[in-house]
Amino acid sequence: MLKLLLGPIAELAGGFLKNKADQAKAKHEAKMADASANSWKDEFFSLILSLPLFFIGYAIVVDDMTIINRVEQAFAALNNLPDWYQYLLFIAVSASFGIKGADKIMKMRK
Repeated sequence: MLKLLLGPIAELAGGFLKNKADQAKAKHEAKMADASANSWKDEFFSLILSLPLFFIGYAIVVDDMTIINRVEQAFAALNNLPDWYQYLLFIAVSASFGIKGADKIMKMRK
């Protein structure tokens, strides 16, 4: 008789726990899909940050110093941008890559 009472209760509790686990899994998968939907920023910044390396490598291969000079001019132009813009750009790139301790890196810049 005790088995007749405990069987359905155990089955009910097991179903409840399985539903909770399924809900947690669904929430996790939804978060992961949402996070990957915003990942285009990471690819964009990765591409932009690697362009100078590409151009310098290309300039070395084809032996064209004008390309290296243009890359240097581009960095000089970035350096001449207003400080507030440089800080915002730094924060955006840092946030995109999930870099913690950006304030320490900014202190190294000074």
